[in-house]
Amino acid sequence: MSTGPSSAPVGGLSFSDSCTVGVPALSADRVAFLASKGVEVTPLEPLGAAVRGLDLRKQPREDVLDTLQREMAERGFVVFKDQGVLSGEEQVRASEYWGGREMHSTHGVHPRAPNRHIFRLSNDPDVGILGVGPQWHNDGSFERGVFSHVGYHIINVPENGGGTLYAHQGAAFDMLPDDVAERWKRYVSVNSNSGVLHPMVHAHPISGRLSVYLHLGMTGAVIEVNDVPDKPDEKSLRLLEDEEMRQLFNQYNDLLNAGLSDDSPYRTAPERQQRPEGVKPFTTAYQYEKGDVVFIDNLAVAHRAAPEAHESHLKQGLRVLHRTTIKAMKNFDPPYGLPPMVNVHGPNPLGQGVWRGGGVGYRWDDGIRMQNDARGSTLELVPLLFGVVVLARCLQVLAAGWCGCRMITGPPRGARAAGIVLSEDAGSAIRVD
Repeated sequence: MSTGPSSAPVGGLSFSDSCTVGVPALSADRVAFLASKGVEVTPLEPLGAAVRGLDLRKQPREDVLDTLQREMAERGFVVFKDQGVLSGEEQVRASEYWGGREMHSTHGVHPRAPNRHIFRLSNDPDVGILGVGPQWHNDGSFERGVFSHVGYHIINVPENGGGTLYAHQGAAFDMLPDDVAERWKRYVSVNSNSGVLHPMVHAHPISGRLSVYLHLGMTGAVIEVNDVPDKPDEKSLRLLEDEEMRQLFNQYNDLLNAGLSDDSPYRTAPERQQRPEGVKPFTTAYQYEKGDVVFIDNLAVAHRAAPEAHESHLKQGLRVLHRTTIKAMKNFDPPYGLPPMVNVHGPNPLGQGVWRGGGVGYRWDDGIRMQNDARGSTLELVPLLFGVVVLARCLQVLAAGWCGCRMITGPPRGARAAGIVLSEDAGSAIRVD
């Protein structure tokens, strides 16, 4: 978080000239340890690391896995180089080295996917699923336990480019001025499909570093939690209004894009997306190479597809990417005693503010493509199929009583909540203004 004088407005934000924390360097001790095991790790700039000398088809030592997972948490992602083409089963086994150590697959399955755990993406509909992830997001935001790690294995590299942008969410938090950081800590997002709640600022489960979080293509509401004057045990809730939502989403988008290098073509509004002099980049546009297998820490970096990744295979060359998603190590629940899930498809429980269930949720810019949003093309089936998957998952959650929640019918513990679901173990009373 920044301190000192502010400059360089980004989407209405001003950043400190003294903000220099950024992306941490590779740990010399960890690099030396891995080298002693025959594994070479070199930094990618400005974030990430490349790994050579490790065959993902062979089970690595536990201490090697733990060391690499720590580097993922701090540097955001690692690229295992020169892996050739993994089979579907080999990619699944390699994915289970990380995080919760088992697959958490919620996606649709393309007919040409090698197994149900592989989300096969392409710019040719006959080969894979089109148009996924054009805006900044973290995978699995519709789950209470957001995926811990995500794997991306390039099967066919397009001749004319089609990479992925990654932004370090801890370094992004460091860029915020104090007042904005404190306000964002009081924001909780509501997923537009499942209604799960996630904090906009959280402490990373491995590194402990404060990091930002927001899905720009699947958020239906943002709750602001405030103290109640003279009542330390109570909190007041309100939903952000339309103009506040539009400003917040644009600020978040500008913040992550500001992490790109000064000459990057991927800045969407360069006049707003400038870092102060001396502040290092924290966002990269990674271009896949043959044999790459990328694993990201899904709570350390946000990502979005490069625009050319969605261009036709006739223009870019064929792009085929196999994605795998790994179970969370723990639930990514909201603070303040809020529930893990609400009924986002029901009426607005607070009466005022943006409350938008279904599809891409709040559309913060009418001129851009949103998550899995074809806007009139044949891709309209993709969000429909995705919604079916999410609905099925929600039904599983409800049937299992996963949330441990109850619907408020009266004002428990001083709360006045019309349709708000509160956790049984909520530590503080909640008041709805």
